[in-house]
Amino acid sequence: MILSQKILTWFDKHGRHDLPWQKNPTPYRVWISEIMLQQTQVTTVIDYFERFMKRFPTLSKLAHAPLDDVFELWSGLGYYARAKNLHKTAQIINTTHKGKFPTDYDAVLALPGIGRSTAGAILSISTQQCYPILDGNVKRVLARHFAVDGWNGNPITLEKLWQHSEKITPKNRVKDYTQAIMDLGATVCTRSRPKCTACPIARSCAAKKLDRVKFYPMPKPRAKIPTKATGVLMLVSHKHKCILLEKRPIKGIWGGLWSLPECPLQTDTKDWCTKTFKLTLRTTHEWEPFRHTFTHFHLNIHPIFCEVRDQRKPKSIGLNYQWYSFEKTDTLGLPAPIRRLIDKLKSLNQPTSMLSNTINIIEEVS
Repeated sequence: MILSQKILTWFDKHGRHDLPWQKNPTPYRVWISEIMLQQTQVTTVIDYFERFMKRFPTLSKLAHAPLDDVFELWSGLGYYARAKNLHKTAQIINTTHKGKFPTDYDAVLALPGIGRSTAGAILSISTQQCYPILDGNVKRVLARHFAVDGWNGNPITLEKLWQHSEKITPKNRVKDYTQAIMDLGATVCTRSRPKCTACPIARSCAAKKLDRVKFYPMPKPRAKIPTKATGVLMLVSHKHKCILLEKRPIKGIWGGLWSLPECPLQTDTKDWCTKTFKLTLRTTHEWEPFRHTFTHFHLNIHPIFCEVRDQRKPKSIGLNYQWYSFEKTDTLGLPAPIRRLIDKLKSLNQPTSMLSNTINIIEEVS
């Protein structure tokens, strides 16, 4: 029995068949799911996908929605460039493809945020066109089965993996096969503790024969990750129950999201806020710093609670800064660590409580 048929036979009995994007797998729905699933686990994506499709059931609705609405539904998924590219791509399709997701491979590949593997997955699952895929799960399966040496981010190694993927992708049942090999990597051929005894292709697996399963895929050569630090200001008008937020630039980390204003460390916070925002602070208090890890660097975040001296409602500061009531922050696209800071603020009812409490934020990779 050929490799793909073994995988399909396993999938028929053990694969996942009730995922929400498997129902009515139109190119639009599959596209949304594939983008969400990039570097994110299925269990996490399910709820996000269902909320997203409820708000944006069609490509046209997504294309005409404000970017802030997209960020709101994406908040917590991380890798926010994916959300920006989704919105941008929907607008491009709406104008250049008459609102219909293209089904030509080259046209799909030309869209923002869609690479070779994602294009192949979209078309194979939604239109049964025969294209190979090579997401993270599939790379792991193939690297082990064929004992492919080298880090899979290396162009030479990557090309070897693509050759294997192309060779074993069947012309029949390509939709099921695409889901099957992804499932195999996600549930059996896992990164740690792979279930080789449950694997349908274990008998022909080169890594297993060599007793080197744990060595594949080979890791990326380690490089020292730099560390940066910043202060974030929780500028609160307790009397009016609002907080100052900053709309971050589209380019850069957390691009386009609402966040807390940043300030230099080792500076007089009261003086800096007076000069920068024309605000007089009643009190300031430093909360416990925490670390947030991005792909290329660590960011040490130092939260500073600042109570604004306010007799009247704070005035608008500019286009990129807005005062929001604490209730309204629930509807905004906020980075996960910033949302947790604000949620902690909302849970503290009295200014004195805000000053005396510190918080610990769980480190997360985004």
